Amino acid sequence: MNSFARTRPQIAADIAVLLAILAWAWGARGLPDFVLPGPIAVGERLIAMFVTPSFLAHTVSSVWRVLLAVVLALILGGGLALLNRGVPALDWVIRGLTLPFLNSFPSIGWAILAAIWFQPGDFPVVFVQVAILTPFCLINIAEGLRQIDSETMEMAQSFTRNRARTVAMVAAPLLLPYILGSLRIAYGIAWKIALVSELLGGTSGLGYLMLQAQGSADMATVIAACLAIVLLFVAGEKLVLDPLARRFAPKR
Repeated sequence: MNSFARTRPQIAADIAVLLAILAWAWGARGLPDFVLPGPIAVGERLIAMFVTPSFLAHTVSSVWRVLLAVVLALILGGGLALLNRGVPALDWVIRGLTLPFLNSFPSIGWAILAAIWFQPGDFPVVFVQVAILTPFCLINIAEGLRQIDSETMEMAQSFTRNRARTVAMVAAPLLLPYILGSLRIAYGIAWKIALVSELLGGTSGLGYLMLQAQGSADMATVIAACLAIVLLFVAGEKLVLDPLARRFAPKR
């Protein structure tokens, strides 16, 4: 009985997806492909995204740019948070100026500036993503550093004078949930802005592929590229982020 109860939400979700696909197929009847292609045409193009070399090259380009941007944003945001914690005199510069500026600057503004400043390619795409992701990492990690109060560190130092050991055994475990939170947020947002950055500054990637598809009225490729991003995001969460969260979850 309990096992059935646990599977009921899964069954309901599967039925909802099936109904959505049927509604899509019914709605696409009689419409030209450049307006709304059917699920079969989009499904075939979606499979091609991960099989056909010409499409797969664009998919791989988007994936490695997202991963690189997330890592760089995590390093940059974490570095700024550590600098702010280690040098309180810089608090006004980092939290008072840099953070509000990065937080409020529009995403499309970064994409347009990168397209003007740099030659099309990998660098402007990664630049845009890092500029947008950095404040999210900075806020999360800075909050984690604030949770590590001086009393906790003093207590740790009463057991050992080795600063590296204190950081590794006390500070790092306390900060790790915030780092993982930053990683999860940055990964999700990176996929949302990947298309915009590739549309304006890329020479490859799913965003660039969608731009080409728009020019040729290839709606199946446009929808398939969007669905490919959904699949890649879910795969990253299920295969990497969720196992990391379970591995480093606080022991109870």
